[in-house]
Amino acid sequence: MTAETTATKGSEFELEPTRDALVLKLKGPWRLSGGISSIESLFERRELTSIPSRIRLDSSALTDWDSALICFLVELKKRCRTLGIALDADGLPEGARRLVALALAVPEREGSHRAEESLGFTTEVGREVIEAIKSAGDMVEFMGESFIALGRAIRGKARFRMSDTILIVQQCGPDALPIVALISFLVGMILGFVGLVQLEQFGADLYVANLVAVAVVRELGGMMTAIIMAGRTGAAFAAQLGTMQVNDEIAAFRTIGIPPVEFLVLPRMLALIFAVPLLTIFANVVGMLGGSAVTMALTEVSLLQYYVQTAASVDLVDWASGLFKATVYGVIIAISGCLRGMQSSKSAAAVGDAATSAVVMAIVMIIVAEATLTVMYQILGI
Repeated sequence: MTAETTATKGSEFELEPTRDALVLKLKGPWRLSGGISSIESLFERRELTSIPSRIRLDSSALTDWDSALICFLVELKKRCRTLGIALDADGLPEGARRLVALALAVPEREGSHRAEESLGFTTEVGREVIEAIKSAGDMVEFMGESFIALGRAIRGKARFRMSDTILIVQQCGPDALPIVALISFLVGMILGFVGLVQLEQFGADLYVANLVAVAVVRELGGMMTAIIMAGRTGAAFAAQLGTMQVNDEIAAFRTIGIPPVEFLVLPRMLALIFAVPLLTIFANVVGMLGGSAVTMALTEVSLLQYYVQTAASVDLVDWASGLFKATVYGVIIAISGCLRGMQSSKSAAAVGDAATSAVVMAIVMIIVAEATLTVMYQILGI
């Protein structure tokens, strides 16, 4: 039988085949300063061209060691377990055996390694499709639980605190007025300028008021408000519930018999059902003011003319259709934020991922709901 020695800077090992096992002799100092021998270099040896049934470790020639040896042994243990090779570690120092056992005692947390192998385009697409289908199923299930809780609240049987709802209304309503006003005014100005450039060619400057009013009241006012709230409030909901998930507070609610959907989700959903339509009314008015500012600055249309034309172009049906959309958007934002927060894993990184995922999901669902409701309004003649 032959033996061959391999060295990587300070660490050395030697393989010696015997009748009952393949002996792996560790030699010299195994320290981080001297480099770590890789598992690949071990399994590339010709003694391992055919997988042995057993590997026995021998540390009689080991002079010094630190975590470099432990890392090598942990990887060796995992590789042997995968290949079905029995690993005899009786020849290791007592301290090294204990550290290896401790390293392998706790399973690796899912998602702790961010770098993953590239699985190919087709596999990645398939995995994303499966995740999307699973996410859609979770969304439908969570919506069902939320509406059941809402029904219990209407009957006065839900377990939640009205003071929480009022506080959340304050946070996602009045506190959001400045950013909603800024975005709505700028969007109204953009609509007014684009419409003015086109309508001036026909001498129909006054009809910019119609364009801005209909676009803002029926479509853009509610949608822009919802997108702002998705980034501002939906992410906050996901971060709050994700942090509670990390601290096991949601599990504590379940333990003492309080449904988390009623106590945590319902107040947030009620707050947005109330706040988003009111913010949309505010956004509609500010958006029309933005359009009037551009029109009056670039044409001879007066404020009174603009107001009369605006009032004639939209009626209560237009306002009601836009506010109904805003209510749907509020439900979507609340459910997306709360769902992602309650699905968060127990780590700081997972809370950030939950907030990001909540915003993305809410915006996608808002656009889908906008398109669906617009088509339905067209079919119904609204």
